[in-house]
Amino acid sequence: MKTKLVLLLISFLLLITSESILAQEKTQGETIHLSKLELNKKQKKTFQGRDSILTLTIDTLIMKDKSTLQFFGKKEVNLIVKQAYLGKDVAFYGQGIKNNGTNFNIDIDFDALSSLYIFATGQNAMNGSKTFPNGDGGNVTLTYTSEGFEPQTTNKKEKHYIRIENTEGGLNVVPTSDVTNIYSRIAISGPGLRGLPQGQIYSGSPGKKGTITITKKNK
Repeated sequence: MKTKLVLLLISFLLLITSESILAQEKTQGETIHLSKLELNKKQKKTFQGRDSILTLTIDTLIMKDKSTLQFFGKKEVNLIVKQAYLGKDVAFYGQGIKNNGTNFNIDIDFDALSSLYIFATGQNAMNGSKTFPNGDGGNVTLTYTSEGFEPQTTNKKEKHYIRIENTEGGLNVVPTSDVTNIYSRIAISGPGLRGLPQGQIYSGSPGKKGTITITKKNK
């Protein structure tokens, strides 16, 4: 009997510890440190998680033309890059859950930069197929230093170009098509609107546009 009670107590303590760790990970997020990450031309590197926070530190980041860092299911990404060598049309792409764009906090030292695109756009609700409203654009904060050049945001044909896209979802929805799609799904749905996700129809109201903050720091 005593043995069973001890085993039961140990199981209970393990369960509490496990739940505590999961709660802490959800609050503080995951932390990853890479000494070097190199992506070849058009190569993609993906970090995934469900409604989570990621702090990613990279000592040396080399991204060749049209390569991409992708973050899926991340509501917030803290990206610290100590040395960055970025080619032409490289991209950071972040998509959270519920159609929202990822909130990016980027601290980066540019040693070379041709052109960088940061995408944190909200997605469309797509009534009748997705179960969340039009998403919000992510908030993007970019803090940088640069070696012998100044990044610019005005001319994509020139070097050292940076563009941040964090528009809200629902801007390019066609109301007539949306209504037609909804009616067609209602027509073929079972009792209780079982043909629609969760029996819900979302309005065409756009999400919220994200904010952009770009700051140069001194070494």
